Amino acid sequence: MTSILIVGAGAIGALFGSALARQGAQVSVVCRSDYDVVSREGYDITSPLLGNHRFYPHAVFKDVAECKVPPDFLILTTKVLEGVDRTALIRPAVGPKTVIVLIQNGVDIEAEIASAFPENEILSGLAIVGVGRSAPGMVNHQTMGSLNLGRYPSGNSPAGELLASLLNGAGIGCKVTDNVVSARWTKAVWNATFNPISITGGMLDTAVILGTPESTAFVRRAMDEVCAVAAAAGHPVHPKAVEQFISSTKTMQPYFTSMALDYKHGRPMEIEAILGNTVRAARKHGVSTPILETLYALTKMIEGKMREAG
Repeated sequence: MTSILIVGAGAIGALFGSALARQGAQVSVVCRSDYDVVSREGYDITSPLLGNHRFYPHAVFKDVAECKVPPDFLILTTKVLEGVDRTALIRPAVGPKTVIVLIQNGVDIEAEIASAFPENEILSGLAIVGVGRSAPGMVNHQTMGSLNLGRYPSGNSPAGELLASLLNGAGIGCKVTDNVVSARWTKAVWNATFNPISITGGMLDTAVILGTPESTAFVRRAMDEVCAVAAAAGHPVHPKAVEQFISSTKTMQPYFTSMALDYKHGRPMEIEAILGNTVRAARKHGVSTPILETLYALTKMIEGKMREAG
């Protein structure tokens, strides 16, 4: 039986964890804020893709150190935030053969983990899914449900193929790539634009962001800047990616980005991982990104105001 420990088992971790468990994996979770509810009642998951169901993890831990047997896979689904030491967070549960899976947002987020665990395989995952927590232990899956997975920094991965087969068997579309860094830059074309834009106007959903020709043109220009940075970093994005992202977002049911939801609930936002790292890559490679620089400055102002408000 494949053993899996999900660290930071919020909405995405619970959704994917439940899918893996239904395929016979032994799935345990580490969750803090929802610990009392989940340890008693499991997760109540509402999902148009997977059906409404309740997920009872094999074990529920409040701290990683409580997991005494290293898992085959450690899946980290926490936000990538300033001041959070991800290495220290997962180290107690990482064994010599543990495959570390990062299902997290942003670009240039893997090197820190790879450096800390040079003997462990690192899988980097990009989730495309609309899912959130409506209350402790309650997960609302709104739209989509897929994962791109690849060995970091590149190459084939039997471990990745195994994880993908489990997810695909449970109805979560999972593709394995041999160039996951390029895949991350492709996702950044959407993430590094829609996420910051969604909070600069307070709370903007995807329909509002693309609601007028002017706003759509603005999004397109911002996306073009991300594409220019990606190309300069050695990871060119498909020429049709921008239009595909815009058209597919328009056809989806309107939803709020993860950053917008964090803003709404006063939670820390992944500004640096999603946008800051993109801007720094632009500066490093000498790429002009006036729209991204403006969005970065504005989101940092918003973040500062939230901190002052407590």
